Amino acid sequence: MAPTDRRWAENERRWAEVGFAPVIVGGDAGAYGAARAFHEAYGISSVVLSKHQMWMIRHSRIIEHLEVENGTVMEHVRTGLAAPQISRLREQDIRILLLGAIDSTVEAIIELKETHPEDLGDDVVVPYVDSVRFEAGTVKDNFTALAQRLGVDHPVTRVVDFSQDLGPQLPLDLSFPVWAKPADVTAWYWTEFEGKHKVHRVETAEDLEELFGKIHAAGYRASFVVQEEVPGDDQNMRVLTCYCDQDSVIRFASWGETVLEDHSPAALGNPSVILSGQNSTAVDQAQLLLAELGWVGYANFDLKYDPRDGKTKFFELNPRLGRSNYYITGAGNNPVEYYVRDWIRGELSGRGETSRVEDQAETVYTVLPRWLTARYVSDPARRRRLRKIMGSGGTRNPFFYAKDRDPRRLALLVAAQASTVRKFLRFYPPSRVTGE
Repeated sequence: MAPTDRRWAENERRWAEVGFAPVIVGGDAGAYGAARAFHEAYGISSVVLSKHQMWMIRHSRIIEHLEVENGTVMEHVRTGLAAPQISRLREQDIRILLLGAIDSTVEAIIELKETHPEDLGDDVVVPYVDSVRFEAGTVKDNFTALAQRLGVDHPVTRVVDFSQDLGPQLPLDLSFPVWAKPADVTAWYWTEFEGKHKVHRVETAEDLEELFGKIHAAGYRASFVVQEEVPGDDQNMRVLTCYCDQDSVIRFASWGETVLEDHSPAALGNPSVILSGQNSTAVDQAQLLLAELGWVGYANFDLKYDPRDGKTKFFELNPRLGRSNYYITGAGNNPVEYYVRDWIRGELSGRGETSRVEDQAETVYTVLPRWLTARYVSDPARRRRLRKIMGSGGTRNPFFYAKDRDPRRLALLVAAQASTVRKFLRFYPPSRVTGE
């Protein structure tokens, strides 16, 4: 038996013991964070379906990789689930917990569930809402309208519809600078033009009109959300991850203060340093949104503290564990346990319970070396707090895992860490924050 065959056989034994196998569509940092969480909680590996393996996935001992053409396309996900390895698991009555690493892979999974339910049966568990609720919560103009209707704090926002003539819709009555982002992230995934970013910061009305001209020429025809910039840098950003049971009640919430985001064009806005904490007021507002939507599973919110009125504004909802989901596990609450308790064990929903877990250890999630992390904090008191936590063993880097130490992966990890440092020093040096 080849080494890879022996490893798969050992994984099958462990999946059979726990009664399920995690299958994650998408081979990025979010997929690795979820796979690590499953390994920490249950001692099992995860199957990752993707075309490419980013460096954190490659040579991982806690991941079995199966190639699919494109995890954002429903038919390709369907083909992946029909792979002999996964079919064999289902024949052994090992349930498949099917998860998406990014919004568009979640959307493909939901489409598969709705268009080909016969392919899933009872042994493939999809812990997501239907397509109607997905669109109501994740399409950014829908989310903004919902927040406004429910009185949930959010930035001043305008929506531009690219399926209509842009001329009458411009200029917008907003104060610049603004942030412009696609309402439909799946349509944006397929849109290509020079200078495309995940989101765009725009200084003037003329610059916005020029950007919209490029986007329209590239064929994007969904809506775009334009929001006035809330003052403050990355240190005012916040993240909230909530788990809703199948009665749409939040049973778990993890709050984080973002210290630093990625500033490279391809990954702009991804949290890179997060200080864990608690904010029950924000969770209460999230409950209003999620109950109205009839949400189930995870909702990951982007927020920002506004020093002008002291409120924390909701920006958007992501229908999954976030890319930086290890900030949750590292703070002491393993998020994948809620999937398992609810959808595999049947321990949460339908019991009329409303208990909510929010407590977590004070930790620092970071993808940077410790020596660089604290240099991005301008407030001296907060910097001392950060250094105290890191000095007492509270640093959590998702990619350094003692139980995933293949030498080839370690070589990739060292190279990636050096590349990350170079990237931050190039696109967002600490002097931009502290003036040092």
